[in-house]
Amino acid sequence: MRKKIVAGNWKMNTTVQEGVSLAEAVAAKSAQTPENVGLIIATPFTHLACVAPVIKGSKVQLSAQNCADHTSGAYTGEVSVDMLKSVGCQWTILGHSERRQYYAETDEKLVVKTRLALEAGLGVILCVGENLEQREAGKHFDVVKEQIENVLFNFTAEDMKNIIVAYEPVWAIGTGKTATADQAEEIHACIRKVLAGKFGEQVAEDTTILYGGSCKPSNAHELFAQKDIDGGLIGGASLKADDFIAIAQAY
Repeated sequence: MRKKIVAGNWKMNTTVQEGVSLAEAVAAKSAQTPENVGLIIATPFTHLACVAPVIKGSKVQLSAQNCADHTSGAYTGEVSVDMLKSVGCQWTILGHSERRQYYAETDEKLVVKTRLALEAGLGVILCVGENLEQREAGKHFDVVKEQIENVLFNFTAEDMKNIIVAYEPVWAIGTGKTATADQAEEIHACIRKVLAGKFGEQVAEDTTILYGGSCKPSNAHELFAQKDIDGGLIGGASLKADDFIAIAQAY
C-alpha cells in the first residue's frame, strides 16, 4: 500500500526563531494525526540545522526546498545534497513551479539534481504541473506527461521507491483557486498511467502522488477521498500548525 503523505512547503517564510517554534508545534501535535499518514516539513535552508533536533523523535521528517546541481566547488550561494544530509534532511523538493518560473529550472537540470539527491540517500518530491494558459488550451495532460517523461524516465523502478510526485496546478498556487477534486483526480490518474507505461503497474500503484494547489482544511477531505490522490504538498496552510495538522487529520 502506497504511503499517505502531507508535506508542508514553507517557501521563503519565517525567521529561524519563528520556524523553530512552528516546527515544535507541528511535532507536538503530530501524534494527533492518523498513524498511516506521514508528515514532512520543508523549511528554508537557514532553518534546517535548528529544526532537525526539534522534530527528532516525532513522526515529522525534514525536507529542503531545493538542492544544487553540483556536489561541491565554486558555486556561491548553492547548497549541496551532502550539506543537506549533514544537517538531518531526509527529503528535498525539486522542480517546484516557482523554481521553474522564476529561476529557469529545466527538466534537464532536474534530472541532474534528482540523481545527486538519490545518490546521497535523500528522497525526492518532484513537482509537475501546468500553468493557466496551458490548462485553458487543453494541454494540461500533455504538459504533465512530458515533465514526467523528461525527468523520471531517466531513472529505474528501484529509484522510484524514493521518489514522490507532486502535482501542482500552477494556476491554483497562492491564488485561492483550487482544482476541483475531479480535476485533480484525473491528472493524478494520468500521472499513474504514464508511470505504469514506463515502470509497470506495481511501481505506479506504489508511487505516492500528492496534490499541491491551495489544499487547506476545508477541502482536504474531498481531495484525499479521491482514488489516486495520496496527500498534499501544502503551501500557506503549512505555516499554521493547527491547519497543517487538520489537513493530515482529513484522512
